[in-house]
Formats: sequence, C-alpha cells, structure tokens
Amino acid sequence: MVEDVQAPGRELPCVTQHCSDMEDSGDLYDAHIRNARLAWEDHECPEDLDNVECLRRKIKFFFMNPCEKYHARGRKPWKLVLQIIKIAVITIQLVSFGLSNQMVVTFKEENLMTFKHLFLKDYVDGGMASYAVYRQEDVYDHIDYILKQYGHLHNITAGNHDYDKDGGAYTPLSLCQEYYRNVSIYPGNDTFEIDAHVQTDCLKIYPMRQPLPGEALPNFELHFKRMLSVKITFVLKAINLQTVRHRELPDCYDFTVIITFNNEAHSGRIKIDLENDVDINECREWKVTGASPRSINLTVLFDCLIIITCVTSFALCTRSVINGIQLQLEYSSYCNQKVPMSDRLEFVNGWYILIIVSDTLTIIGSILKIEIQTKALTSYDVCSILLGTGTMFVWIGVIRYMGYFRKYNILILTLRAAFPNVIRFICCAGIIYLSYCLCGWIVLGPYHEKFRTLNTVSECLFSLINGDDMFPTFMNMRQKSSLVWIYSRVYLYTFVSLFIYMILSLFITIITDTYDTIKQQQQSGIPTSELQRFLSVCKDLPNSGVYRLNKTNNCFLNCCINRCRTHQERLTSEA
Repeated sequence: MVEDVQAPGRELPCVTQHCSDMEDSGDLYDAHIRNARLAWEDHECPEDLDNVECLRRKIKFFFMNPCEKYHARGRKPWKLVLQIIKIAVITIQLVSFGLSNQMVVTFKEENLMTFKHLFLKDYVDGGMASYAVYRQEDVYDHIDYILKQYGHLHNITAGNHDYDKDGGAYTPLSLCQEYYRNVSIYPGNDTFEIDAHVQTDCLKIYPMRQPLPGEALPNFELHFKRMLSVKITFVLKAINLQTVRHRELPDCYDFTVIITFNNEAHSGRIKIDLENDVDINECREWKVTGASPRSINLTVLFDCLIIITCVTSFALCTRSVINGIQLQLEYSSYCNQKVPMSDRLEFVNGWYILIIVSDTLTIIGSILKIEIQTKALTSYDVCSILLGTGTMFVWIGVIRYMGYFRKYNILILTLRAAFPNVIRFICCAGIIYLSYCLCGWIVLGPYHEKFRTLNTVSECLFSLINGDDMFPTFMNMRQKSSLVWIYSRVYLYTFVSLFIYMILSLFITIITDTYDTIKQQQQSGIPTSELQRFLSVCKDLPNSGVYRLNKTNNCFLNCCINRCRTHQERLTSEA
C-alpha cells in the first residue's frame, strides 16, 4: 500500500512534514514553507487542532482510491464493481443494436442502388458523378423510360416493392418542371431579356394507367432555354424481411424517390441525380411463425436491466459530486482567504461528471431502443447517437481507474495540465488554418476539385497536415492558368511547411514540456498547491484505523460538534 494519496487525475502527497523531515527535502521547499503562511494555519490554536486534523483526514479519505477506502473503513468498492458491470452490459447492448442497425443501413443502401438500376437508363455502378444527358431527345427518352419502368414495377422488380396507397387509391407520380417565367436569349448578339420569377408546372401520373408507347408525355413540353430543373417524385413501399432471421419484427419502409434533371447552369450538360428519403414505419398487420417472441421480451428485459444499472450509477456518482462540493465548502470555511479556483476544482471530480453524462445518454438511448424493439418508434439514428456516445464516455471513464497506478497517472496528469495551453494553441492555429481554407477556396476552387467547397477544402488541408493524399493534391491542379498554378505551389508548400514543421512541432513541445514538469514534481514530492500542502501534514495510513467510524472514535462527528461549539463561542466573545 502506497503512502501517497492518489486521486483520479491528481497526486496528493501525504507524508510527514516535520522540521527534521523538511531539512532533507531541500532548501527550495524549506524557503517556500518558511515564507508562505498558509491560510489554514490561523486555525492552529489548541482548541482547533482536533478539528483541523479531522478535516485533513476527511479530505484525505475523500481522495483515496477504492482499495484504500476499503482498508481505511472496510467499505466495499460497490461503485467500482457497478462500473465494471455497466461497461460489460452496455457494450453487449451496443453490439446488439449495432448489428440490428447495420441491417437497416444495408437495406437502405441496397434499395437506393436498386432504384438507380431500375429507373435510370443505361446506369452503371459508380457512374453517378458523370451521369448526364446532352441532347433534348435524350432528356425525353430518359423521362419516358422512368415513367415506363414505374408503370411496370410489379413485373420488373426482384424485390418486394409496391406503390404507395392513400386510402384505397394509389398515390400518383409527380412530374414537375421549374423554369423562368420569360426568357429571350440571343447569344449571337450578346443580348438577353429574362424574368427571374420561377414558375412550376406539374403533371400527375397514376400507376397502372400508363399511356400508350410513345405517348408517355402527352401535352408536356420542356422549355430548354429557360428550364431550371425537372423533378420526378414518387413513393414506393417495401418490407425489410431480413430481421426475421435475427428474431426481430420487420419494419415497413416508405421510399420517396426523387429524380432530378439539373439544368441550372444552362451549359448544355443536364446532370441527372437520384436520391431517396426513407421513412420507417411500424407495419399495420403482421404475423410471424417459427420465431419465438420470448427473445424479443428478453431483449427488452435486458434493456430494462441496463436502465436500472445506469440509474443506480447516476445516483451514486451524483451523491459523490455533492459530497465533494460540501467538503469543498467545509474546507473553504477553515481558510481566512479565498481558496484558489484550482483547489476548488480538486473537489469536483470530472470523471464522475463524465459518468453522469454517460448514464443520462445511455438511459435515454435504452428507452428509445425499447421503443424501437416494440415498434413504437423508428428513430434509429437518434438512438445510435445516444448509445454510441454513452458507450464512448463509459470506456473513456476506464482511464479514471488506471490513474490509480503511478505510471499511468502521470499520463493523465499530463493531459490535464496541458489541456489549457493546448486549447489556446489550437485557437491560434485555427485562425491560420481558417485563413488558408478561405484563400484556397476562392483561388484554387475553380481549378481543383478538392477546393470546390469550404468543407472539401478543410478536409483536404487536414489530410495534408497528416501527410495523406499529398501527391495527388499537387498533381490534380489544372494548368489552365499559369499564374494560378504558380500560386497553388506557393500556397501548398507554405501550408505544408508551416503546419507540419512548425505548428505540429510546437504542439508536441507543449505536451513534452508539461510531461517533464509533472514528472519532476512527482520525483521531488513537493506540494504544488495550498490544498496539497494542507494534506501533506497528514501521516495516517489507510490501514491505521483512524478513519473508521465507531462509537469510541467518531472523529468526523466530533469535528462538526466542535466546529459549531467554537463558532458559538466566537459569536459570544464578539458580542
């Protein structure tokens, strides 16, 4: 058992600081102790010695790890055991939900690919970026092809797709054209006249009522000179049956398919795109045979167990945070001057706050998961975000228990001490990074695909910082403008040199300097804060027996009684 008091993310020395011992600790520490009169020393009058000693033991016990608390009072580490159990059950829950969510995502993606092959003429996988038409006849042919495929869906699809119904009637396909109200363009004379108001004409086409071949577009004329876009919208329904094999009830899907002919640039190239909006609904009537519903009930029971575990963890951690705040207020009352903010924050355990946030997210996510399992809700994305973030915080919280070991604790202390300087450094570096993003977007955007939008510029520059995709970024620059090409070389070389050789090196230096400082402080054993110097006087080991609460030695109860009695005597003397 070590004699140092090690709290999560901190190290509080607890060795005897008598005069003979301080002579061996070095002149620097001796001078610091002689010159700095601590605020709590004003209470070292004979009647307050017992109170101050009890407060030291109380604070020292608060910062003990679970093993030390067990030796100090015999208190079993229920909170540690609960966290271990919670990590196991939450991970199992996440894996189970992830497999179920993977089936949903796969079903969505495969249906999207199916719709592209069904309704886009001569479509090839991976060719969506270059899928376009260039002649008026081709536009009519593609629209006619979509309408025919939609009308013969039952005969051509290999899936269980069907038309959407509103009541007892099929919902129609919508064919809409957006165009300028009036346009007169004469490129040969460099003249034009345009009315910027956009007008929309729509045509409703019902399934199973298709016109004769060659008459799919009756009385529907496309105004190519002033046309902005043509949108074809229809709704198809499908059922995801693959979940039955995993003993889950299938979901019913509504796919809103939108096919867009984009002519906003009026460049002669009309780009075609297909996208679908997915709406997951509970099936109205269903019957499943050959699969036991008991497995679904067991899954719901397991989720309820996780909710109970997280609620218990939430209550225990909240109680610990409240106890820390109360202890901080009690410590502050013994000081005649304002306690530094750094010492106040020592009593607020950030790991407990992280666990509280994790428990809250997991409880809400588990409730949504139960609703999804019972088909009352279908919010897969919201549930996955809550469960994923909660599980991530749970596993990050494992670092708290690794901090009880000295070699791991120094790493945690380094991250904690370097965090403020890292944030300041990132703010300064972020300003330079943003300036390069804006410059690259406006200058290189017309000549490089990776600089077309601010989002792609940021992703490209971040990849360059990590040394990824560097050569293609240089080579894909179009050499249409010599001036811009030369500027791109200067831009890229200065960015790479500045961020890789200077900014990243300074970032690493901040971490290493903080690590060296923390390591020297641990080796010297010199308290670095008023709270640590206050606790360094305590020399009672966890297994000494002075921390136990019993009828003959209830130190903490006596502290409260003596404190109230002393306060009353002071008020009487002042009066």
